[in-house]
Amino acid sequence: MVTQAVQKLQPTAGYILLEPVKAQRKTNSGIYLPDSHDEKPQQAKVLAVGPDTKKTNAPCKKNDLVVYKKWGGDEVKLGIGEKEYLFVKFEDILAIIK
Repeated sequence: MVTQAVQKLQPTAGYILLEPVKAQRKTNSGIYLPDSHDEKPQQAKVLAVGPDTKKTNAPCKKNDLVVYKKWGGDEVKLGIGEKEYLFVKFEDILAIIK
């Protein structure tokens, strides 16, 4: 669920606001991973897209599910105990999941 504070954020030109999707704790073969296995997620839901830049158009739109660079983006946390969100550049989006 997206908080009202996040809904009011509008990325600047060339940036996208993402909500990372939690990594699965169970592998395809049925093995459960321990809590110590915290791999940084690479999939996220697009919450907002900034305006196009002179050089680049936005690669996705709001509500798309995307794959982004593993170490890309800037984390943002609004309030205490809130979820973390990411601002990534247009070029950090690797694919759109259909």
